[in-house]
Formats: sequence, C-alpha cells, structure tokens
Amino acid sequence: MKRIVFILFFLGGMIAQAQAFTPFKIKDIRVEGLQRISAGTIFNYLPLKAGDLVDRRRSAQAIRSLYRTGFFKDIQLKRDGNVLVVIVQERPSIASLEFTGNKDIDTDDLKTSLKRIGLAVGQVYRPELLERVESEMRRQYFSNGKYAVRIKTIVTPLVRNRVAIKVVVSEGKAARIRSINIIGNKVFSDEELLDLFKLSTPTFFSFYTGSDQYSKQKLAADLATLRTWYRDRGYLAFKIKSTQVSISPDKRYIYLTINIHEGKRYRVGKMRLAGKLVVKADELERLVTLRPGMVFSQKRLSETIKKIGDRLGDEGYAFANINPVPRVDKKKRTVDLTLFVDPGRRVYVRRINFYGNHNTSDIVLRREMRQMEGGWFSTKKVNRSKVRLQKLGYFTKVTVTTPQVPGTTDQVDVNFTVVEKPSGNFLASIGYSQTNGVIFSTSIKQDNFLGTGKQVGFSFNNSDVNQGFSISYINPYHTIDGVSRGFIFSSQETDASQANLSNYIIDNSELSVIYGIPLTEYRRFRLSFGLVRTVVRTTSISPTEVFDFVNTNGSSFDTIRLGLRWTYDSRNKAIFADRGVYHSVAAELTVPGSDLEYYKISYRHKRYIPISRKLTLALKGEIAIGDGYGNTAGLPFFNNFFAGGATSVRGYEGNTLGPRDSNNNPLGGAFKLVGSAEFIFPVPFTKQSDTFRLSAFFDVGNVYKDYNSFDAGELRASVGVSAIWISPVGPLQISLAAPINDKATDRTQVFQFTLGGSFF
Repeated sequence: MKRIVFILFFLGGMIAQAQAFTPFKIKDIRVEGLQRISAGTIFNYLPLKAGDLVDRRRSAQAIRSLYRTGFFKDIQLKRDGNVLVVIVQERPSIASLEFTGNKDIDTDDLKTSLKRIGLAVGQVYRPELLERVESEMRRQYFSNGKYAVRIKTIVTPLVRNRVAIKVVVSEGKAARIRSINIIGNKVFSDEELLDLFKLSTPTFFSFYTGSDQYSKQKLAADLATLRTWYRDRGYLAFKIKSTQVSISPDKRYIYLTINIHEGKRYRVGKMRLAGKLVVKADELERLVTLRPGMVFSQKRLSETIKKIGDRLGDEGYAFANINPVPRVDKKKRTVDLTLFVDPGRRVYVRRINFYGNHNTSDIVLRREMRQMEGGWFSTKKVNRSKVRLQKLGYFTKVTVTTPQVPGTTDQVDVNFTVVEKPSGNFLASIGYSQTNGVIFSTSIKQDNFLGTGKQVGFSFNNSDVNQGFSISYINPYHTIDGVSRGFIFSSQETDASQANLSNYIIDNSELSVIYGIPLTEYRRFRLSFGLVRTVVRTTSISPTEVFDFVNTNGSSFDTIRLGLRWTYDSRNKAIFADRGVYHSVAAELTVPGSDLEYYKISYRHKRYIPISRKLTLALKGEIAIGDGYGNTAGLPFFNNFFAGGATSVRGYEGNTLGPRDSNNNPLGGAFKLVGSAEFIFPVPFTKQSDTFRLSAFFDVGNVYKDYNSFDAGELRASVGVSAIWISPVGPLQISLAAPINDKATDRTQVFQFTLGGSFF
C-alpha cells in the first residue's frame, strides 16, 4: 500500500511539474542545480532539444528519462520565456564505504561485487541498491546457518553533498544441528546413511570440522550423495519426498527431517549397443562394466559411457555422444539398457597453443606433444601430452582445453595452459652438533636453463662435510628423437666423520658422460661412462676396517666406471604424482683392470594409488646389493650403502643405520633394504594448493654387511607425519617421526628436514 501511495505521489508530482507551463517551442535549454554532474550528461539523457515543441506529455517523458539515470532525487521543468529551465537536485555521492563485523564474507569480495552494481566510492548513492545489498547478505548468512545475523546500515551525510556508508554486521553463531532424522529407510540403517553425510550432530571434532553447522549448500550435497548411494545399488525408483528444516525459537538449533522412498532394487536385464559403431562392437562391449544379472549401478553406467567416449575420442570423434536408453520392467525388476552411440563427425586438430610459459620456450613444450597438428584428434594422445608436460617438473599446474574452431564442425584447437614454477633449485643441508657446530653446504641447479629445457648445475661446498665443486650439464633432447646427453665434472673432499660415518677422508675426482635413450613411451635406458680418481686418507683415529683396506689395496685408485639403468615410468606428474608406477633397475661396475673391481646393483619401485580425489597411497621400496670381484675382496667401504635420515628411514639420524666400525661409528654395508607406505593429502579444510602436501608415513629398512648377514629382525621402523612444500628455492620436506623399534645403540632424530634433493 505504501508503495502504491508513493508511485501515485511521484506521478502526481511529475504531472504538476509538467503542467507548470503551456506548450511552447524551445529556443534554449538552461540547467540549474548541478554540482558534480556535467550539463552534457543532462543533455545526453534529455529527450528534448532547441526547436522542439514541449507540452505536458513530452515534459513528463523528459522527467522520467532523467529520473531513470538514478543521479537525481528531485527534477523540475520550468519556463523562462522560450527557455526551458531544468532544475535538478543531485543525489549525494559515496565518500566512503566501510564494513565491520563480517568474518564469513570477505570485505574485498563484497566491495568488488558492489562495484559491479554501481555501489562504490565515488558513485551516486542510491538507497535501493543498499537495500538489495542487505537482503543479499542476509540470504548468504542464512544459507550458512547464521539465522541470528543482524545487519545495520548507517548513512552519514557529509559536506559537499556526500555520504559515508557503514555496514555493521553482527554475524552471531551458526545454528547447530541438534538432530537429523531419516524417515522411510528400510534397507539401510540410519547409522549407515548418516555416515554418508558431511553434516552431523555435534561430535568430538565438530569444533574443527564444523560438521554440526547447518548450511543449505552442505545439505544439498549430502542429499545428492544419498541419491547416488541408492542409485549405485540398484534403487532406480529412489526419491527424496521432502526435506524439512526446523529452527528453534532462539535460532540456535536446527532439526533436519528427510523423508525418502527407497523403492525396489533393480538388476540389469539386456545390454546392447546401437547407433553408428565406428569402432568394432566387440571392442566396445569389452568396455561395458555392467553385465546382465548384475545389480544396476549408475556409477558403473557412467564409467561405461566415459570409457566408450574416450575410445571414440582416440579415433578422432571428439564430440561423440553415448546416450543410455533404459527400458524398465517393474514386474521383473529389471532394466534393459541400450547404449545409443552417436560419434558425430570425425575431428582433427587445427592448432596446438601454449599459454603461461613466460620463461620456457615453445619448442620445449611442443617436443613433448604426442598429439600432432593436422592429425585426427585423440583423447589418449592429448592426455599423454598433458602428462609429459607435468613430468617435466617445470610447472606447478597444467590444464588442457579443446575448443571447437568457430565456423567448423570438424576442427578443434588444443590449448595447454601452464603455471611455471621456479626452475632453479637451491639445495642445502644444515645441522648442528655440540662438537662440530653448524654444518652447511650449498649448490645451485637450473633444471630449465634460460627456458631451453637444458639442465645446468654448479655446486660449491665449503662445509665441515664436503669441500669442492661440481659442474653438470644435461641436454634432454640431444637428438630430435629424445636421446639425452650430459657431462659431469667434479672434485670433492669428503670428511666422512662429519656425516655421521667412520673417521676417514675421501678425495674424489670424476669426469663422466651420460646418455639417455628412450625405448618406448614409458621405458628408457641410461648409459654412463666415467673416469674416477679416488684417494683415501686416514687419520690417527680411523677405525681398523679403514686401515686394513688401505694396507691391502693401497690408498689411491684410478677406475673406469660404467653405469647402466633401465626405467619404466608411468607416473602422471614429476611432483606430487597421484597415480602411476615407477621401476628402476640400475647397475654400476668398474671395468676389469681398474685399480678397484666391484659392482653395485639396485632396484627401486614407486607406486601411486589414488584412494580418493584428494588422498593418494604411495608405496616405495629399494633393494641394493654390492660386492667386489677379481682382485678386490668385497665392496669398498666408501661405496657402501647407507640408511636413515630425511630421505630414507625417517626418525633416525642420517646414514646411521647398519653395521658399525671398530670405533662404533656407522660404516654402511653392501646390502640395503628400505621401504615406506605413505598417505599423501592436501591441507584439510583449505583451498587445495599445487605446491603443498601433507603425509602420514610408515618407514622401514636397514643396511647389512652383506646379503648373507640379512636379518629381518634387525629392520628398523618409524611412523610420523611430513609436510612437503615446493618453495621458490627448491622442494622443502619437514618430518616428525617416532621410531617404533629402535635399540639403545641407535641414533634417533624426531625432527628432520631437507631443502632440495629428491624424495618424491
């Protein structure tokens, strides 16, 4: 009623203003009352100009046009001879816009949204827009279960026709769920169904998870989960009859009642394929996961449709449609399914485009492509190209889109968008002991030198452990076929005692050349050939084992070392892989006639199993063995295997597991066995990051004098948690581990970290 009265009053005012003069021909137009708005703005919106005949109808039309701009709160038209006088009173402008008390809704997001509708500092103040803002804010708070929210708007007039707007929010507490009742379920118990819900009544962890805080969006998601649960178990007629949300008078508690109808359980009757089968029917039938007699599952049906679509995509049919046509028999409780295949037109790729590679050359990305321009589109090849980009290790994120080329029905572009990460790697190890003080070493490695994809490394160490330098260079595409070539030159002096090992010093110089040869898409062979000079220096407190070795073999050795490695790698990413397998079989041996004749053989395995969209199980293991041959008895002690530390069995000091020398210091051994099981997941209840992961792990392993000394009872184990961050200076891993079967002689270390290195 108030709105009707206002409209009548508004129209009456306009008519009164319009009737203030008799019709006349306009000779000129004069504007009065402007403060901030220019006269040009008035003339732009005013549907009158000099020479027009103005009457009551046209003057009313002019007033309406100016009111619609929202700039004015009062408009009058008057006549001064043959001059039309437009008298306006501007609305005030917004001098400041302030929000207080809003924790759930970010202030910057609010201001950005308000700016889109014209409510911002410097804009004209329009009360109706502010009312819309209050209403929308209440709706958002209500959807988050905060029914006690209070929003107060304070508009303070200022000089020069301005206003200051302050929105004071008292959010109150979110209404807590007191009870959730499901009515109509007979097949599944309340407990079984409520376990599916993210919403719950208060639990021990509710203060952290917020599961007992009602949200309209959370309830909708839980109801969708409930539908999926029944549909995946054959209940095709399942439906949610009603959902009642009740709130207590004090707006503190929510009571949910969900009425459902389960219906009967259906099984699959007949399954057949129809339509245009561009791929052999028997091949497509092998992709069908629903079989006659099985309980119907919407999940299996969706998987089948996706598999068939992907298979057709491999043949170039990027826009294929697979439409399930069900035929329900209520008496037999069966559903016959016909999958109607419409492949559409065969599609080929016009262009492959790259975006986001500001530092990396296009050629570095393009040579990883398995999908070719001008060729038939292949889902499999596009996905493989994406994986190869991810495994380069240069990017934190890779996304791919395949938009249709405008104006065509058989062409697409393939667009890869990458987010580059710092390709430089600053590796450091730092520690402290009461006797040795700070131990520090550093090196710099550029995995993507100048955006060329080449790896260049230089390290200079001047710590208590290592003194020396090394230079490395690897070109991953020495040939167009993907054969890599690299060189390493290093000169290093290592004081083993500072690395938790026996007391001796090693001077090592090496010059090596390395070739990598791709065998298949997933298999690769690596060959290295190096000249190595090693000098062993003893001290007055070196152990008996070191003196015995020097007395028998001498202290200076020139060797020709040959390295062989075969790898199979189907992981989907170089960092934070969540599916795939990695196998590596490696052998290192000195050629006969070298001053030292020995060999080392190792096998490494990594398997990544996706448990859910965010949870990955990583299983890792390594077994290694070494020995001497010819004139060398046993594996030289300075080539022993070691275990313990941040990249091995966590919870034990680095390199300290295994045999001890005559001085009771770690000596390492010729046989090594380590493994781990690790659950990897993003930070809970936060936006998923591409550079940060948490994990819970179980590590086990040890080293032994030789294979014959292996004793499973001597394996050491630990459990703990770990955080991995891909920092600007390289990957950083921090772990807290608790040894679970350590012995009195073991050196344990709860907190460990590694900056740089490889632990993925």
